[in-house]
Amino acid sequence: MKRRGFLAAAGAAFVAGCNKVADSDAGARLLSAAEKWHMGAHRLLSNREALAPEYPRSAVSPFFRGNGSVDPQNGDYPRHVEEGFVNWQLTVGGLVRNPLALTLDNIRRLPQRSQVTRHDCVEGWSAIGEWTGPQLSLLLDEAQLHPEAQFIVFRCADNLNGDDYYESVDLIDAYHPQTIVAHSLNGEPLPVRNGAPLRMRIERQLGYKHAKYLTGIEAVASLDDIGEGQGGYWEDRAGYQWYAGI
Repeated sequence: MKRRGFLAAAGAAFVAGCNKVADSDAGARLLSAAEKWHMGAHRLLSNREALAPEYPRSAVSPFFRGNGSVDPQNGDYPRHVEEGFVNWQLTVGGLVRNPLALTLDNIRRLPQRSQVTRHDCVEGWSAIGEWTGPQLSLLLDEAQLHPEAQFIVFRCADNLNGDDYYESVDLIDAYHPQTIVAHSLNGEPLPVRNGAPLRMRIERQLGYKHAKYLTGIEAVASLDDIGEGQGGYWEDRAGYQWYAGI
């Protein structure tokens, strides 16, 4: 198996089997050490700006399935769908000097990057799609991060089991050239099942890091007070690794 496919399958097996181990203090320390080793090894073995593989347009999958939330019914999201997202707004805040509030039109007017990449889900499936949107680094540079900012948190409109979905990355992945705020899939506006109107693409990490239904981007110094402190919705609840590099 190719490396990305092997790691995706291994990640699914790891998550499926780690819950009992994680229930003990010793197990939690072991899993934390393994995650730090994984992140360190991944970044040691490749340049921090090394690109995930990109494919020709002919390799795009005929159908790109949705996963997790595929049609949020909470809050104002259904109204935004009916309105065609004309009133959708993405905020950029937290530890920044210049907070932003961007409409979809604002985001589409920024310099754009298109990339045909493979999405690897922790559940073991993959699909190839062409994603288009501005690099996250453009938004962060415009917002002007404070020096103490160490992580970027992604806030989302979908609510699962009473809690809003969120994810996070450090500044290395936030500024990676393939980390984009995607508004298009295969040349068309994002379908609802794939995260309309905006989703993150964190191309060197597994799919659960690619937050959908994006409403806010927040710069923070620490993840300790975000959610349950583990850096993401599934990290808080199911023992998923915060760093899901592939």
